[in-house]
Amino acid sequence: LQFERPFWNRNQLVAGIDEVGRGPLAGPVVTAAVVLPADIKLWQINDSKQLTAAKRRQLYEQILTVALDVSIGVGSRQLIDEKDIYHATEITMAAAVQGLNIPINHLLVDAMHVPLDIAQTRLIKGDARSVSIGAASIIAKVYRDELMQAYAKIYPHYGLENNAGYGTKEHLLGLKQFGICPLHRHSFAPVKKYL
Repeated sequence: LQFERPFWNRNQLVAGIDEVGRGPLAGPVVTAAVVLPADIKLWQINDSKQLTAAKRRQLYEQILTVALDVSIGVGSRQLIDEKDIYHATEITMAAAVQGLNIPINHLLVDAMHVPLDIAQTRLIKGDARSVSIGAASIIAKVYRDELMQAYAKIYPHYGLENNAGYGTKEHLLGLKQFGICPLHRHSFAPVKKYL
């Protein structure tokens, strides 16, 4: 809470921003903006990668219950290929912030810059250091994982339900046997050779 407290003490609202899905070969990049109340009591929030799927799901529900506001940004495969993954992530983070329903005084961002005219603090490993960024990390991760589970039913050849679009052995084998699907990022090296 050390990064949030100075703002809360001045009755200001702060949003935590994080992303998931920069590395996969397929699917969108997903960002979340989460505004937590100053009396937050969810002590198990952490970097979503450090939590089990069951714990993430439990915290996801709890965060949605207590948060003052939550917004998701989804950056498509086309945006990623057009802008590159870094800039697509920035644009998608901005979309998540713009989707919030309440005015924010400050952004706490996991290691990136959000291209908006709002004061912000960039924190390396922010998802493990700030409760707001950790909450955003959990929201984005659960949202994207469930999206990829749904896509796995439409595009069953790549094991997306197991790998969420990352370049696992099963996924690469699917690419080799069946070629690409509309979710595959054309600008990513392992996909390029199948275009």
